[in-house]
Amino acid sequence: MFSRRLKTGYFILEGLNSFATVYYFYYFYFFMQTEFGYGNRANLMLAAMNGAIYAVMAWQGGNFAQRFGYFPALKAGFAIMVVALATGSQLHSAAGHIAVMAATVVGMCFTWPTLEALVSEGETRAGVQRMVGIYNLTWAGTGALAYFSGGAMLEKLGPSSMFYVPAAIVVIQLGLTLWLESQARQAAAAHRATPVPAAPEPNPHPAARTKVFLRLAWLANPFAYIAINTIIAVIPGVAKRLELSTMVAGFCCSLWCFARVGAFFVLWHWNGWQYRFRWLLVAYLVMIGGFAAILTAPSLAVLVLVQIVFGGAIGLIYY
Repeated sequence: MFSRRLKTGYFILEGLNSFATVYYFYYFYFFMQTEFGYGNRANLMLAAMNGAIYAVMAWQGGNFAQRFGYFPALKAGFAIMVVALATGSQLHSAAGHIAVMAATVVGMCFTWPTLEALVSEGETRAGVQRMVGIYNLTWAGTGALAYFSGGAMLEKLGPSSMFYVPAAIVVIQLGLTLWLESQARQAAAAHRATPVPAAPEPNPHPAARTKVFLRLAWLANPFAYIAINTIIAVIPGVAKRLELSTMVAGFCCSLWCFARVGAFFVLWHWNGWQYRFRWLLVAYLVMIGGFAAILTAPSLAVLVLVQIVFGGAIGLIYY
């Protein structure tokens, strides 16, 4: 299960998952604005609902994967998402689409904890750091591409593409998951035949310091998640105020995602930031300022500039 070939497959699954979910969820608020006249307040309520479901179900999805196995969790999540998205393509009511969004969130929650566990399991401490670095760059990079190109796709392919494009990607993921499951069984059998004991690795950081910093990250990460989901929900309103089309909004309002990718790349290769409280504090304050500046940006130039700062701060907090 831990071969490099299999982990390459897991990263492909992760990239596909990020592209599909970003295209659907990030443009869901544009869809609700265009089709049903939802403004910032209504979209923020949808974002709150999305976050509440994710907070509960991500934990449940992780528990399911631990109890029944990683591949059953992935198959369950992808199946739920395909059914929900296919249903959404046939609905024409706001209530129906909100229910589809909720169901898609539930399905997604079986995938992300599982994928992160798959790429990390069986690794040494150094291996985990490397895998997490690749993992962060993969989901952030493909997500940025989905947000950047999604506006153009929505305009050129029509609103229904928000359902059938992600659904098609998830079907591909489901097929790849079935193949990876069969390969993992063979790899696990070979590993049991020739077990290799792992030597314990020393922790390069004091345990007390690590514990304190972890708790600080537990406080900062939820606020970063809230900030991101709030920004996503109100971007349609910002685009409308600045008179941006959906396509131009995708091009210009996805820059914070690319800034986050850049931050992930730098932090992956440079360890000087690790376990330094002032870095976390500065990133948190910059995130708050960048968040407010995006909401109130008076021009496109200001919007572009503050996104770079916001994305970099978000990258440090998450990493």
